[in-house]
Amino acid sequence: MTAEERKHRIEAYLQGVEFASLEELSQHVGVSTSTVRRDLTVLEAAGSLRRTHGGARVLTPKSDEFAFSARDSHQFSEKEAIGRACAELIGSNQSVILDAGTTVYHVARHLEEKAPQIVTNSLPVANLFASANKVEVILAGGVIYPRLGVLVGPMTVEAFLKMRADVAIMSAGGITLEGITNSHALLIDIQRAMLKAAQKIVFCLDHSKFGRQSVSPLCGLDMVDAIVTDSLAPAELVAGLRERGVEVILAPAPVNPAPVAAH
Repeated sequence: MTAEERKHRIEAYLQGVEFASLEELSQHVGVSTSTVRRDLTVLEAAGSLRRTHGGARVLTPKSDEFAFSARDSHQFSEKEAIGRACAELIGSNQSVILDAGTTVYHVARHLEEKAPQIVTNSLPVANLFASANKVEVILAGGVIYPRLGVLVGPMTVEAFLKMRADVAIMSAGGITLEGITNSHALLIDIQRAMLKAAQKIVFCLDHSKFGRQSVSPLCGLDMVDAIVTDSLAPAELVAGLRERGVEVILAPAPVNPAPVAAH
């Protein structure tokens, strides 16, 4: 592979995932991280991308697929039902880790009366509670990606590795009987740190995530305490998960809820 071909592959990969670590790009193009670092310097000078701490992000994404507002519009009614049902699992004054998934945002919308201590890397969640007197929010450090509404990078991972919480409420790209997967290596590293930080792990996944496998394995079913999903989740897979010892909670069907904009 020539240097020009390699840089083209780096650009194409970043268009697909929006941001990536040096290690991720190195694996994708099959060269050392120092070589990737030099390629990124050239591409940044050409205006194709922006270097970040430990990686790079694309400046002009071709799609809004990864934008928070676009993702939140998918299966909105199901996410709202899941959020309400999941919030019922949280006790008063518990410490709760919330990841940056859009379904998890809907959980957050129903937590204020629980007066929890929330730890998150989600900017929409932090904004949601900006003026809420009953909720204490700890926002992890890291690099801000405004379109994603998330903080990422080594500082974010380190922050969660130092945390301890009663519950982690998380999202993912897919679930099968083989385990849970997600679509981006930088998010995977943060979520793995969240898994280590919490005593109880709850995943909020709408029915479209069932039977799907994303690129990166996140965790096995043995690490999952409960899954909250909607009533359209495939019965066979739900039964299989329960046989593996995972509690599966089916949220009641929503009654025509109206979308609520993220703050």
